[in-house]
Amino acid sequence: MTGMSVEPYREITFDKEGDGPAGQSAALAALARQGVTDLVMLAHGWNSSPSGATRLCSDFFEPFPGLLAPGIEAGYAGVIWPSMMFTGEPVPDYRALVTVLPEKEPVLDRLTELLVTMPAEESAFAEFGALLRELTDVFAGADGEGVAAGSGEPLPAFLVADPVEVCALFTEALEADTTATTAAAAAAAAGAGAGAVPAEGFGGGLGRYWKGAREVLRQATYYVMKKRAGQVGASGLGPLLGEVARAAPGLRVHLVGHSMGARLVAHALGGLPSGARPVASVTLLQGAFSHYAFAARLPHDPGRSGSLRDMQSRVRGPLVACYSRHDAALRVMYPLASRLARDSESFGPAAGLIGSDDPRWGAIGHDGVRAVPGTVVRTLAATLREGVPASGCVSVDTADVVRSHSDICRPELARVVVSAARVGR
Repeated sequence: MTGMSVEPYREITFDKEGDGPAGQSAALAALARQGVTDLVMLAHGWNSSPSGATRLCSDFFEPFPGLLAPGIEAGYAGVIWPSMMFTGEPVPDYRALVTVLPEKEPVLDRLTELLVTMPAEESAFAEFGALLRELTDVFAGADGEGVAAGSGEPLPAFLVADPVEVCALFTEALEADTTATTAAAAAAAAGAGAGAVPAEGFGGGLGRYWKGAREVLRQATYYVMKKRAGQVGASGLGPLLGEVARAAPGLRVHLVGHSMGARLVAHALGGLPSGARPVASVTLLQGAFSHYAFAARLPHDPGRSGSLRDMQSRVRGPLVACYSRHDAALRVMYPLASRLARDSESFGPAAGLIGSDDPRWGAIGHDGVRAVPGTVVRTLAATLREGVPASGCVSVDTADVVRSHSDICRPELARVVVSAARVGR
């Protein structure tokens, strides 16, 4: 592929249901006949356009050829799935969501208008909440719970709760995090009162809460993408890897996933056909799913297990979770949204949620694998010095180099993947 940093490189694409073009597994199996011994596959996160995902693959894979041991012939693949182009710029391109949710174009047009004009009336927030429910195919049941159309399954409470309270809560969370991490904001807060960091450009009164509304929209689309990533992994990538294993049984596959792409590759383990074991290692980079996902028993509810219980046993080698405390998206917004998704009593004073260290709501990309006996926890320096253990769950603290959620194109992380794959010098 023109402009790609490594060869041979293949691009594997899936639609939102996990379906892809015919012949993709054959194209990967053909690499083994060309002498490839190890295939490294990277699944991008939920905030990527197709072209951006390709650039990410090129940047991430660039250090690999110089890290491989003699005799290792590596191939590379990008797993491209319809995620989300939703930037964190001051005026995000909300219309870009139409590329992955084309059937919701009228809804997105009106949401965009509200987020740009920021009317300071309760009626505008009520409309915003109704539009979010339409965007996510959620309706309010008779008991006030959110219900997904056609499923009957409970959904995030924040989609059916009072939209002013929800947007206020997210505004306070954003401002509290800014206060905690920025000296200038802390000084301003000291003069204005706790949590009162100015929301420039958002006005006062109810208008201030449109700052939180932007994050609420982001979280609503997060739940759409969360379901989609699991579907693509279990119904798309997992079965495809089973086909590759049948056609090229000697090919070792190394899965790497970033953010929601980490969720995708983790669910691919559940989608592997019975008896198929093509996956030699898994590396999760800033994974946007629960740190209890692989647990046989939840510490706070021993009668329940994680959603991916024991899936690490389907990996012939290690399952590595790289995490960083500098990831604000996973440190602040993921646990807040997780609490609001599961706890209908969460709505109330923001102080009860913001800054909470309740481990029930933690992300695997924030503090690694939890509640899995035998998990090895290492610093990045120790991992680079001693290598990744040969099997089992491994949590690697990468805060020394990963300074934000998308900060993954680092040679140190490439070295972690290579060590987990057992293909390094």
